[in-house]
Amino acid sequence: MQINISTRHGHVSEGTRAKVTEKLQRLIRFYDRLSAIELTIDLEHRETPGVDLRVSAKQKDFVATARAEELMASIDQVVDKMEQQLRKHKERVRSRHRNSGHREQGAGNHRRAENP
Repeated sequence: MQINISTRHGHVSEGTRAKVTEKLQRLIRFYDRLSAIELTIDLEHRETPGVDLRVSAKQKDFVATARAEELMASIDQVVDKMEQQLRKHKERVRSRHRNSGHREQGAGNHRRAENP
């Protein structure tokens, strides 16, 4: 999986990048079919840095944004939002697979009434 961290209107230290990368790697626990993670840090308004997170999975992209008074608070918020989206998606996929199996079993058990 590829993780890209970019900044607009400023720079982020290597230490901060390492912490952010560690937080982003946790997302794999929630959905293991992730292919890429892109985080954009917008430092145009230094008092409220904004963060955009885009996660690409097998057939779907997820997006979350956050803005807070501190950079790490923004990152924590955006990661929490993404975790919720990934959990919800994974549950939908599991539910879809569970339900489709029951339908197929039930569909094969119906018999036509024979004419006497």
